[in-house]
Amino acid sequence: MASAFAEIVGITTDAFRGAPLYLLTGYALLVLYILLQVFYVLIYLVAPTPREILRSETTYKHIEDNGSVSYAKPLPYWKSTFDQREKSLREKGNVSNFSSSIEDADVFISLVVPAFNEENRIGIMLREAVDYLQKEYGRDTLETKVNGRVRRRQKDANGSPNGHAGSGNDDAKREPTGWEVLIISDGSKDKTVDTALEFARSLGTESTGLIRVVSLVENRGKGGAVTHGMRHVRGNYALFADADGASRFEDLGKLFREIKKIEDKDGRGVAVGSRAHLVGSEEVVKRSFLRNLLMHSFHLLLWILTPRATAAIRDTQCGFKLISRPALPYIIPYMHSESWIFDVEMLMLAEAAAIPVAEVPITWHEVQGSKLNVLWDSLGMAWGLFILRAAWATGVYRRT
Repeated sequence: MASAFAEIVGITTDAFRGAPLYLLTGYALLVLYILLQVFYVLIYLVAPTPREILRSETTYKHIEDNGSVSYAKPLPYWKSTFDQREKSLREKGNVSNFSSSIEDADVFISLVVPAFNEENRIGIMLREAVDYLQKEYGRDTLETKVNGRVRRRQKDANGSPNGHAGSGNDDAKREPTGWEVLIISDGSKDKTVDTALEFARSLGTESTGLIRVVSLVENRGKGGAVTHGMRHVRGNYALFADADGASRFEDLGKLFREIKKIEDKDGRGVAVGSRAHLVGSEEVVKRSFLRNLLMHSFHLLLWILTPRATAAIRDTQCGFKLISRPALPYIIPYMHSESWIFDVEMLMLAEAAAIPVAEVPITWHEVQGSKLNVLWDSLGMAWGLFILRAAWATGVYRRT
């Protein structure tokens, strides 16, 4: 066998030795083309594809005025309206700018909370979040703090809790007020849903309907749960935050100040909470050598594999990110990753659409009960990052 192979190599070498340069170049290009096609097929086969959304997953439940749990109600979906308006604009020949075609927001801010078996932690996180949201953006609050300034607000003429600020001119564009929370139970097997609904009930009628609970039949992964929630937000801004409460909710004000500085003329912007400033802190230093090694290795891999602006983000994985409504159509419809690596895809899509991104230092602390397996999930994130970058680079994933 070995001698036969050596003979074939010898014959091939002799044949190429006397071949003209153009023939050698053509052969090399052919081999390269075949290898690229094989690589494309391999990436196509292993690149994850989000599963179909079940009908029941496009509904939500909340607490009614009488304290009972509502029947399943359909979730609003801004993408449907966006697609309809985009089609209309295309038919009219106006293809220059679709960002304005996303439907207007109903509330000022939407909070998306992905939750998988979080019955023991989600109540504490929700209490902190709702207290802050009600204080800063509540429907009965007459003053809203945005970008470090205080602005007076009015209720609608009909007293609608989630209405728009009055302007004295019915034709003028009104700014939405109020907040909502979307809890996405990601196939939870414990009492996460019951705990969330019980918390909503404890708020009384003043916050009826502001906390919506969505139940995914099967676990999609954190990325899948966040993306699902972002499809159905009604807010002028959408924030997603982890259910463990590791981030301090008062830092949302920092994200707002920074996103207001960078938003483009269409109002698009992303503010990323960051723990990078804590790398040298005592809390991080006390981590195991393996965990710190894997963290630095992942950052190096990000720097090598991701585009320039995304690679410049020092903490891509922090579960505290704020996205303006006009930016959503450029990011959410094209998300593929449903695992821990989804944050990177979100930032890559923002960069591809030239959406400004700000990294904002926030307060953060370790919380017991993490479901992250440091070794295996780190290896999975590295593999996921490679496949993600390769899929977008080869055209397996595309904006279609």
